[in-house]
Amino acid sequence: VLELLEELEDIVDSSVGVPLTGKIMVDAEEILEIVKEIRVELPDEIKQAVWIKEERQRIISEAQQEAEKILRDAKIEAEALLENNDIVIKAKRKAEEIVKYADSSAKNVKVDTYEYLEGIMKNFQSQVSEMNQMYVQEMYDKIQQSLGNIVRTVDDNRNQLKEMAFKARNMELDDIPTAPRMQIQYDQGQEYEDEI
Repeated sequence: VLELLEELEDIVDSSVGVPLTGKIMVDAEEILEIVKEIRVELPDEIKQAVWIKEERQRIISEAQQEAEKILRDAKIEAEALLENNDIVIKAKRKAEEIVKYADSSAKNVKVDTYEYLEGIMKNFQSQVSEMNQMYVQEMYDKIQQSLGNIVRTVDDNRNQLKEMAFKARNMELDDIPTAPRMQIQYDQGQEYEDEI
């Protein structure tokens, strides 16, 4: 993925600028092909997130079934105890404790399941946010800086030409100097010259 992002940066850096617009021309098919490759190479965490979404309902359903089983077992045990007349009072107390424990266990299973799933989603969200900060934002900042440098250089060249035109108004034709070679410098250090 890092190599593909660097390839995108290279395409943007080497693209031809559209004069006076601050925009560049790129090959749409080439960009789309790289985006498709990035999708193929995305981390397994994204696939895991889809799996988690599908598994969430199954995990909750299993927790509910387990809670219902505990309640059923508790009722069966309570009914068995009630059949013995000598321990009816103890049986009622025991049944209440078992039902209370079953309710508490079912609640804990649900809470633990929700907290576990939320933790996984939080981790995934953090990783995606980190990828955005590390790669996408950095690439955008570099493009913005490069285009800003080009705009400033063109502005400097225009100011030079305005100054030369002003001076030329007060000179004889033979005394007017030849226009200098205008320079456009990009942030990679490469310079391109062209005569006016």
